[in-house]
Amino acid sequence: MSNTDLKHRIGYPCINTKLRKEGIYTNRKMIKKTFLLQKDTLEGVSILALKNVQDLIKIVQWNDRHNIKFFRMSSSMFPWMSEYELTDLPNWNLIEKNLKLVGDLSIKYGQRITNHPGPFNVLASHNPFVVSKTIKELDQHAQIFDAMGYTPSYWNKINIHINTTNGGKVLVTERFCEAFQKLKPSTKARLVIENDDKPSQYSVKDIYELVHKKIGIPITFDVHHHKYCSGNLTHKEAAILAASTWPDNIPPCFHFASTIKHEIPEKMARAHADWIYEEIDDYGTGAWIMCECKAKENAIQLYLSEGIKYSEYNEEYCLINE
Repeated sequence: MSNTDLKHRIGYPCINTKLRKEGIYTNRKMIKKTFLLQKDTLEGVSILALKNVQDLIKIVQWNDRHNIKFFRMSSSMFPWMSEYELTDLPNWNLIEKNLKLVGDLSIKYGQRITNHPGPFNVLASHNPFVVSKTIKELDQHAQIFDAMGYTPSYWNKINIHINTTNGGKVLVTERFCEAFQKLKPSTKARLVIENDDKPSQYSVKDIYELVHKKIGIPITFDVHHHKYCSGNLTHKEAAILAASTWPDNIPPCFHFASTIKHEIPEKMARAHADWIYEEIDDYGTGAWIMCECKAKENAIQLYLSEGIKYSEYNEEYCLINE
């Protein structure tokens, strides 16, 4: 590790596998048919959302007991949320009180909570309907953070990808920047953008040149993605460039994962492994590291207690034969 305090800046996303076995989780869902039947009342959605938020409190408390300071909350806490206003939920007042408790506890414990809306959020889509729904949902993610009592900032980032190359990178990023301006101020103050894992998509350098320079949006550096879409930068160069886009008073966020080829050699290298097989490095940036490992909290606990898992995987060989 490049800094002695890195262990306090490593986190995991969305699901705590130990608590999930106890029925504690935050992504209770509802099938579309059921949602449409109940849409007029929103009663069922409201019940699920409240349970999800109440269980988020339990995860925050568990993380504190285990000295984990970084967590990505699920973006599925409110089923079908782009189809209604959060304030229309019958028990929104109770939900809001529980969200505020999440925020109060995380601040008390010194935790950083972020989120990562799904790939159907395409701010740069050529389809106006998709853009409209994306804007609404991103604004709702910011509304949730507002309800938690957080001051709008990149400390509680909302992380997305560009998610399309339709029309070419220049045109797409122009659409992205145009749609960005339609977001609410509290959303724009939190929105960050992540590099991709395919050469045809967006490297850190692409995002820096085509998006950051225009609208000042920070870049989340995904260490694993960079292996497959480098923009001719080394990992250290890309990490430092991405970190430079964040405000001086807000530490950047990086994403980390090992390739699944450590565990299943015949699988595609871009897929994520359950565990951590390389040393985690913030490249001297002070970044907080979100470990996107399938073993979730188990992976970071093992890494912090025992170090890197042993593996005979040869990355150069697998990449050549990708």
